[in-house]
Amino acid sequence: MKVFQKEVQLNSYSRGFHLITEKIRTQIPEIREMEQGMLQVFIKHTSASLCLNENADPTVRQDFESHFNVLVPEDAPYYVHTYEGPDDMPAHIKSALLGTQVQIPISNGRLNLGTWQGIYLCEHRDRASGRKLVLTVWGI
Repeated sequence: MKVFQKEVQLNSYSRGFHLITEKIRTQIPEIREMEQGMLQVFIKHTSASLCLNENADPTVRQDFESHFNVLVPEDAPYYVHTYEGPDDMPAHIKSALLGTQVQIPISNGRLNLGTWQGIYLCEHRDRASGRKLVLTVWGI
């Protein structure tokens, strides 16, 4: 069994859902050494999240942002945690709903994603700085 781990810093992204699959592939070339294994991508933040979804049509990402803004509105009168701005508490809730990690199988040196799947960075803040990811690969 081989294990590789690397922490990477992503540049700042605007609020929304962004494909980062290729950025991850280039950051951890050790994937090519694996016949079978797993990649875990973990985000070290509480106001952004990760998920897997449609990688071809950008309107899917636009619709995700629109829907999550309706599902978890800003300035809800019952929010107590408000001192970091109106987007902060909704960002924490969105992150909790979507999650902080994804796992993808590795087969024959490649991420074994479906034809239309990609890894999203889900940025829930208006003015977030770069995000840190921990990439862990294990397998044979």
